Amino acid sequence: MIDLKGKTYFITGVANKKSVAYFSAKALLQAGAECIFSAQNEKNLEKIGKLFPGKKAFLLDVESPEQLKELKNNIGVELDGFLHSIAFANFSEGPKPFHETKLKDYLQACHISSFSLVQISNELKDLLKDNASVVTISISNTLATSYGYLGPIKAMLETTCAYLAKSFSEFSNIRFNSVGAGPLKTSASAGIPNYIENYLYSEQLTLRKKNLSTQEVANTVLFLLSPLASGINATNTLVDAGMRANYFDQAIVKGFSKL
Repeated sequence: MIDLKGKTYFITGVANKKSVAYFSAKALLQAGAECIFSAQNEKNLEKIGKLFPGKKAFLLDVESPEQLKELKNNIGVELDGFLHSIAFANFSEGPKPFHETKLKDYLQACHISSFSLVQISNELKDLLKDNASVVTISISNTLATSYGYLGPIKAMLETTCAYLAKSFSEFSNIRFNSVGAGPLKTSASAGIPNYIENYLYSEQLTLRKKNLSTQEVANTVLFLLSPLASGINATNTLVDAGMRANYFDQAIVKGFSKL
């Protein structure tokens, strides 16, 4: 129902068919838009070539100053918006209490998962049309322990999004919004310690007793990137199937009280 013919969007974060970026790009293409892709490494670049044959794609490792400087030239056309779907946290040593977080790991995750939105936005400010839309992917408000130090970094991402909206409003009507997605079945989430247990638990907290699909998140991204969302700016949109209203689900409370 959304017509995006003649519009062009830049998509980051496509890693495989399970990723939010993949579903979002498919939705944009189905709506008639053109998509340009970036990949974090050669392996993902090859995957994009198979998933979206014939579409322009190039390398963008946000930790590389050289690749960031080439971003504008690599895209080379005006944009109606872009999707920032980049996140990383080093869980290689397994789950740890938050207070044991290493500064090196925290700073790297801050850079990749949050500040990269600032860097990409700055590099593309001259390519973004005056009414362009920028969307980034955050998380729901669960404050899950297993999410570790990436939780507060995602909160930083949402605040960063709002401040970018304020900053860009000084010279444009470009909008910045985030999507606070509930637990999803993605390859990235599989790397989070104890994620499966949290995923199954969260399903019981949804009002419909069925977890969120990645397509539902992509549908929200599609809407926010489209002109239909022109009145939404500097906002985090929660997409969690009602979970935030159901932390005291009576079935779960009764089940716990019987233990």
